[in-house]
Amino acid sequence: MMPDSQRVPQADTTGPRTILITGGANGIGAAMVRHFTTIGHRVAVADIDLESGRELAEATGCLLIAVDASIFADNQTAVHETVKHFGDLDTVCLNVGIAVGANFGEDFDPIQYRHGMQVNLDSAVYGLNAALPHLQARGGGSILVTSSVAGIMPGIGPYYTAAKHALIGLSRSFARLLRKDNIAVNAICPGFVDTRLLSRRRGNLVAHGMAIADTEHIATTAATILDSPGTGQAWIVQANESARLVSFPDVPPSRAADQMDPVPDYQ
Repeated sequence: MMPDSQRVPQADTTGPRTILITGGANGIGAAMVRHFTTIGHRVAVADIDLESGRELAEATGCLLIAVDASIFADNQTAVHETVKHFGDLDTVCLNVGIAVGANFGEDFDPIQYRHGMQVNLDSAVYGLNAALPHLQARGGGSILVTSSVAGIMPGIGPYYTAAKHALIGLSRSFARLLRKDNIAVNAICPGFVDTRLLSRRRGNLVAHGMAIADTEHIATTAATILDSPGTGQAWIVQANESARLVSFPDVPPSRAADQMDPVPDYQ
């Protein structure tokens, strides 16, 4: 049984959702678009890749919004245009991500590092905050953040890994803050997925026996997460495996030996 602290009242899924997907023109995001439109949801895609976005819009009927998700004002534009076009917005999938160089020490490139964090972390912070006023005003909704297995365990790309760890912390912390607003916030954590982000490493991974998931597997799992009542959860999804919840330790705050008052809700 899921604890009450991990639940929000389940959204009405009897009708179509209105879903905004940032970074939705390619890879996992595009698979989400295809899956969600196929099952009858209304979908808006926010992306800078207009060529891929137009092809996807023509194939699926999604709304394409030309924005850069690493800019806060562009996220606000994406929310505004989605609501203007569809009349509502109840679900946001924050899916932007790029590979980041792992140079360190004398080879460290602060410009490359900052760009990577801007895309992989800041875009999710901006997208969440751009959507919140509307979700709060309408009485609830769902936010799904695309993290990674690299957000749970050490990875070979330390800055990419740091951003993906941060996305899980962001999701779990906002889930606690937003329960009162009936807004669920969860993270999906894919392993190796057959996208252009993995293209340069794909052959080497396959040669070492690694299984590569197809994007549709991630998209169908995303739909399942959105239809569940959980919040503050992180789900691992890998090739040839069913999705599974990540278990986090319960770490109560330290307190003075003579302190008997209830622990305050300091978060």
